[in-house]
Amino acid sequence: MEAIQTAKSTTKINTKAIIGILVFSAFIATFNETILNVALSPLMEEMSITAGTIQWLITGYMIVTSVMVPVTAFLIQSFETKQLYLGAMTLLLIGTISAACSGSFGMLLFSRMLQASGTGMMIPLMMNVVLIVAPKESRGSAMAACVCAISLGPAFGPTISGIVLQFFSWHILFVMLIPFIVVAMILGCIYLVNVSTLIKPKIDIISIILSTIGIGGVIYGISSFSGEGNMMLTSLIFIVGLLALLIFGKRQLSLKEPMLEIRTFKYPIFSVGVVLVMISMMTMFTMNVMLPMFLQGALKTTTFVAALVLLPASLANGFVTPIGGKIYDKVGVKVLIPVGFAIILIALFILGQSTSDTSIIQVAISYIVVCIGVGITMSPSQTNSLTQLPAEAYPHGVAIVNTFQQISAAIGSSLFVGIMSASQLRAISNSVSEQMAVAYGFKVATLVAVGFVFVGLCLSFALRLGRKAKS
Repeated sequence: MEAIQTAKSTTKINTKAIIGILVFSAFIATFNETILNVALSPLMEEMSITAGTIQWLITGYMIVTSVMVPVTAFLIQSFETKQLYLGAMTLLLIGTISAACSGSFGMLLFSRMLQASGTGMMIPLMMNVVLIVAPKESRGSAMAACVCAISLGPAFGPTISGIVLQFFSWHILFVMLIPFIVVAMILGCIYLVNVSTLIKPKIDIISIILSTIGIGGVIYGISSFSGEGNMMLTSLIFIVGLLALLIFGKRQLSLKEPMLEIRTFKYPIFSVGVVLVMISMMTMFTMNVMLPMFLQGALKTTTFVAALVLLPASLANGFVTPIGGKIYDKVGVKVLIPVGFAIILIALFILGQSTSDTSIIQVAISYIVVCIGVGITMSPSQTNSLTQLPAEAYPHGVAIVNTFQQISAAIGSSLFVGIMSASQLRAISNSVSEQMAVAYGFKVATLVAVGFVFVGLCLSFALRLGRKAKS
């Protein structure tokens, strides 16, 4: 904490301004993750490419983000806070301008990679700085604001882009972000101060290569198992990815200055919290991908209507998340998180019973309740897990939480959409109408997701036991 004490002695820190700027910037960055979800079909037609190819605009973004998050744990300890912030936002700005000007798939994919690099840096930077500058008594509320940015960005992406695409070209999706990024950078220059402690660790290139191959290989493998291409090659890439991750983990334990301090998993409550955050993020991110497919395929709604159905749930999540943070500050997690997971479990099960005859209102209400449950659980889970660590482990703890969060979003969407597609094809082969097949596929995938949430509910009671043991 020496760095923040030095900063305070020379400069008056505007904590609210710093948190506000970082949360706003992270929202813009994560908004890009799903901004093209509802634009994939028109892009396929315009660029004359297949569904398997166009999917890389989403999958590629998630892979780069997942790789950059742990790398940023090193960067936080090597560069001043303001330098790193401006570097991340500059990558995001250049990538956004390039995407707006793209006329080919190759250029658009490259632009998305640049955007993802900035996003991957921005998320852990925000979390780490907020942990340092936020007063202990309001840390839950501050972290809730961070989680709002990380969860609402991807949630609002399909909704806003679906509305914009009704009137404008997909290029406008990126053009409209440019002034917001510029304003955020200007405010960052004015209000941000350097709060991190620089220890200048040695960057291990081999670890970066292993993490890139590992994360990229695993996500690519899961994304491709239900898609196009050579299944033998896909399996090989997946296995190579797993082996690279195993070697990466073993290497971190042998390094004096590991790229990612995986020894933080020796704190049991931290480990449980990471899993709970993953399940919460996986649930919301996956449903934001599957629900538009269900609404358009089974209920025959337009893209515009599908986007509007997601909007109330996103707003409910944004409203409840800071409330969850305030409740955490007052009562802790022993009741809050189990209740939140119980809400998700019940509402998701009801949503999984939807058919081609289910009303849009029922679907919308069920998903609103799911997002309320996510809002109650994700921020307290994240805050509680990180506060189990010593201050010097914050950068690595933040990197681990957010790396697994991004990986869970990427893997979850690939896994459950794959289950939905496979179930849908099986129903069609049994002479079921396409509309009913989409509903069946959605039901199967959602009920599998219910199983993951049930695991989260069981694990949430471990937090209560852990707190009793600690006291």
